[in-house]
Amino acid sequence: MFTPQQFEILLPLACAWAEEQERTILRDGVPLTAEQMGDAKSIGIIHPERVRLRVVDEIALPEHPPLRTAAEMTGLISPLTAGLTLRYGIFIQADSWGERRLVVHELAHVAQYERFGGFLPFLEQYLHECLTIGYPAAPLEQEAKRIENELCR
Repeated sequence: MFTPQQFEILLPLACAWAEEQERTILRDGVPLTAEQMGDAKSIGIIHPERVRLRVVDEIALPEHPPLRTAAEMTGLISPLTAGLTLRYGIFIQADSWGERRLVVHELAHVAQYERFGGFLPFLEQYLHECLTIGYPAAPLEQEAKRIENELCR
């Protein structure tokens, strides 16, 4: 789908977009509830107090044309995307607001961002997995799904 050269060009654009979105979420979002904070600690998030959730009607695609095209082609962001984690900022689609399973899943991605050490190392791994293995089978996505299933039995 993407050549290694295209991936190298898109990765810094994706990181810049993710950082910009995180700033918006941190500014306009809400902190975790006590129950969500407990889930975050159970997952092993180092700084759960930094996490913010922001409700949106729809998770917007990037405006940068090549990045927008890549997002559309991969389906990683679509009108059906219920949640999207950008380090400590989490978008939650309004229709899914309050769904514990979704928040736990997204919090697992926060823990992955912390483990990888930030935007570039996490997105490089996550996007590579999604593009080569496929989103549902990607190991980082499977890990988030496993954590979601364990906490929300």
